[in-house]
Amino acid sequence: MYILPAIDLRDGKCVRLIQGRYDKEIIYEPDPVKQARTFIDEGAEWLHLVDLDGAREGRSVNSDAIKAIASLGKLKIELGGGIRDEDTIRHMLNLGLDRVIVGTKAISDFDWFARMARKYPGRIALGLDARGSKVSTHGWHEDSGIDALEFARKAAELPIAAIIYTDISKDGMLSGPNFERTRALIDAIDKPVIASGGVTTVDDVRKCAEIGAAGAIIGRAYYEKSITIKDALAALI
Repeated sequence: MYILPAIDLRDGKCVRLIQGRYDKEIIYEPDPVKQARTFIDEGAEWLHLVDLDGAREGRSVNSDAIKAIASLGKLKIELGGGIRDEDTIRHMLNLGLDRVIVGTKAISDFDWFARMARKYPGRIALGLDARGSKVSTHGWHEDSGIDALEFARKAAELPIAAIIYTDISKDGMLSGPNFERTRALIDAIDKPVIASGGVTTVDDVRKCAEIGAAGAIIGRAYYEKSITIKDALAALI
């Protein structure tokens, strides 16, 4: 299992939204490149990057910051938020990102998502954001009514890189991830599942590994100093 510290971009700054609410924003670092360098210094190999403005507006917004972070050349990067057309996919991969995360467009146009997954095998990940058992879209502002587990099984038949599973009720709450639903997803499909939302302690990291998660995303817990990247990595040894 690997650790993915998170940078959420809004207005070019490194922020966190509590449960995805744009009116509950915490600014942690005005310079996301500086934050990325800090992660590198602390031993991180992966970075989970989210364009929050992009998720809301349906297009890439924080491209300058994304390009600057990618140009460091020291991190494997996955990016989500506003990835809803092939031009954006191609552009982001050409910047040197390892994979892009598609969420809303995968739900609204699965045929398109399937074409992209086959055209860019191993470079597209599914962002599966759920409120309870149902998938949420459009930056967590809309509930689709689609069963998350059933959709994951369908997506797992494609040559996708991974599924990033987020329980919205846990995100930014520092209360631990939803291990039950995460494990059910891991057991149901044969694609890597990355746990996101609520990973707070070293014990959470260990439990994510125990249930078979391929990775764990650490966001607010890091910024609030509940866990360090070094301790998270050490928990996997």
